[in-house]
Amino acid sequence: MQDCIFCKIAKKEIPSQVVYEDERILAFRDISPLAPVHVLIIPKEHLINVLDLNEKNVDLIGHIHLVANKLAREAGIAEKGFRIVTNCNEEGGQIVFHMHYHLIGGEELKNFA
Repeated sequence: MQDCIFCKIAKKEIPSQVVYEDERILAFRDISPLAPVHVLIIPKEHLINVLDLNEKNVDLIGHIHLVANKLAREAGIAEKGFRIVTNCNEEGGQIVFHMHYHLIGGEELKNFA
């Protein structure tokens, strides 16, 4: 998608602080972190949100979670705890309409559910 900021980041048209990359996903530091560790994990393929998942690409979620585990361990937040969040559509809090996951930790996180 031409105007998607995350597609532009994935294509390296917009700079970011990349912490992980492979052929399917990119992980980079959030520019407005909510906690000491706040990484965004995005598929390189443009998917709007989890509603775009289907039988052909659902394995992407497992891959994202494995990478989130790796990044949490590397950041030193795995043992104390962290959060993996994705928002879906406007009322779900989605602002950028490219599927992405937030890996958040490094301090005690408030319960919201």
